[in-house]
Amino acid sequence: ELLLAEQFKVLLRLVQPREESQQMKTAAAQARWRQFLISTLDRFGDQLEAVEIGNTINRRRWSGYLTIDHFMAAWSIAHEQLRIRGIQIAGPNISDFEHPYNAGVLSVMARNSCLPDIHTNNLFAERAVEPENYDHKIIGRRLVGLHKLNLVKKACLLGRISKSHNIGKTWSTSAFWSLKRIARRLENSEEKQADYLVRYLVLSAASGGLERAYWGPLVSHREGLVDDGTGFPAKNELVSFYGSTLGKLKDYRIRPAFHAYAFFNQMIPGSRYNGKLTAKRFQQVHEFETPDHRIHVLWTTNTRILSLQSLYSEEVLRQAECISRDGQHLQDTPSAATERPLYLRWPITADVTVDRNATVSNDVLIDGSRRDGQYFHFSDGRWKGLVFATDREQADLIIANIHPEKIAAPTAANILRKSRNLIWTIPDPRHPDRLLAVKKPNRLRFNKKIYDYFKPSKAVRSWNGAFQLLRHGLNSPLPVAFIERAEGKDTLNNWYVCEYAGKVPSVREFFAAFATGEDSYLGVSKTDFMRSLSKFLLKLHARGAYFRDLTGGNILVELGAGQAVKFSLIDTARARFYQVATPLNQRLADLSRSCYKLDWQSRIQFMELYLAGLNKKFSLLYRLPFHGFDLKMKVKRSWKRKPSRQITFGVLLPFLCTRLSGSSAKHINADRQQLSTEFMQTAFLKCHNLSGIIHEISPLLLV
Repeated sequence: ELLLAEQFKVLLRLVQPREESQQMKTAAAQARWRQFLISTLDRFGDQLEAVEIGNTINRRRWSGYLTIDHFMAAWSIAHEQLRIRGIQIAGPNISDFEHPYNAGVLSVMARNSCLPDIHTNNLFAERAVEPENYDHKIIGRRLVGLHKLNLVKKACLLGRISKSHNIGKTWSTSAFWSLKRIARRLENSEEKQADYLVRYLVLSAASGGLERAYWGPLVSHREGLVDDGTGFPAKNELVSFYGSTLGKLKDYRIRPAFHAYAFFNQMIPGSRYNGKLTAKRFQQVHEFETPDHRIHVLWTTNTRILSLQSLYSEEVLRQAECISRDGQHLQDTPSAATERPLYLRWPITADVTVDRNATVSNDVLIDGSRRDGQYFHFSDGRWKGLVFATDREQADLIIANIHPEKIAAPTAANILRKSRNLIWTIPDPRHPDRLLAVKKPNRLRFNKKIYDYFKPSKAVRSWNGAFQLLRHGLNSPLPVAFIERAEGKDTLNNWYVCEYAGKVPSVREFFAAFATGEDSYLGVSKTDFMRSLSKFLLKLHARGAYFRDLTGGNILVELGAGQAVKFSLIDTARARFYQVATPLNQRLADLSRSCYKLDWQSRIQFMELYLAGLNKKFSLLYRLPFHGFDLKMKVKRSWKRKPSRQITFGVLLPFLCTRLSGSSAKHINADRQQLSTEFMQTAFLKCHNLSGIIHEISPLLLV
């Protein structure tokens, strides 16, 4: 009544309780339904824009309709009463993209001469995670390339089904991303909810198949635009039915999705869609036109970044009015488009062109949900990179201090590590009392140089891994920048810069102490430490991370008040991330590295804590990867010992080389040192690879 008094257009959804819908073939249930309709429609009269009948009828467990006849009994009565009053009827409210139901139910309605005025569907894209994704639930993830059905195509198909039955309107009357589902993988779930909402609405408008798209609940703890402040969902919340609103008004909190939805409704509805201005799926640029303005809505898919300078000329960007997803007018034009939608607006008379060949970087990944900074591209012809900073001025300051021609060189006072990688500290130009850590490849074996040539540089891989961990809610020193060659590949000359974590202990130190029989280390008991670490690693793997170098030295420990322990990950270049939880065999491969410094009794204690979170026991089968890693490390150490090298150099080398090459021992001895070095490198690699194969295969036996 309040909405109608304020001149809102109201779509009233009438829902039967499940126990009533199950009885709709009986005369008594039909009479109760008819009386409910009469009293409700008499109350509101013709003020309603439309009434929707149907509640996810393709889900028997949710709607309660046992057969199509049960639903048609309810529909026919509602159709009759609404026609008498001249109110539009909407339905049948199919859930998800299951178009055979839409076509089939509308055909039944056509035979009974009771088609709706508005064809409705709850066109969820949540199950595809991102609105732009192909729907993997149709025929599986591996075959999505065959149908390539995304939100736009699905909306178009539903619109065509409507037209085939001479229905002029198609609405999606409920869609949302529940925060709980987003939080299974990502940390900033409310920010991602707002991103997905705008991207969903723009794509729905772009499809041409939908005339209108609704969100789900306005107020709800689980997926509402407004949080009710209770901390738990209301009872019986079900897609298209929210029977009650809990909490107190003073505790209500507006979420980012509310502001994003409000601003979208100010900008886009009523405009004309001119089309998508780029052909790439990983980047979206959509143009809308009003009588006064030309509007571009642009974003990338998750973790991708696109330079605005590659899309638009400097003149076009200077003329643009930049507006954030939530409606904030930005004084400075952003350097890049990310997964958070951005509005660019020009006067209708402006000549705006887009470079359709511009594309996102295939190598570089980011966390587009961060609010503590922006991403700025850097290139001077010789070097290129990316900087994370609060503004352009700070980005330029960082670049001036970390440029390869100006960066402070490592010295005995600031060097942290010198082996395969060179790691040292430099002053933080943003905060004189803080330090930054710099990582640069120091040496690479010949075969590694070839292998790395076909991958992103180590600096980029470190940047990607750190930001991926952060976006998944896992601590890692905040990346500041990376720099690499502007042209070609250089496997040694690339720099990764992040904030310095300080002189903190690592898990390796704790495990080494526990392996000697200590019950505590640095004031933290063994049991408490292992319990905290197991929770952290369970979260790591539940978020889909496979670290691949999860040694104790790469897990830093931050000690808080009392025995509070926090963990942070470094050396992130090898990490991989999945959209599902990490498989068990890869979890065990990670954990076998972590537990290497522990004695077997302590390993059993730790693994029982970890596997208890998966409702499993540390059986003999699950111990295979640990034995495999132990063997690998034992073989590596044995080949590095001097007696082994002497035997190889003095006896085996001449014999093997003679047998394999046919050369004389005299010729071999002439260049013995060089051949010995080459042979040892080859032999070590083969032995290392053999032990590595054993370590990698042992988890596969679990399958």
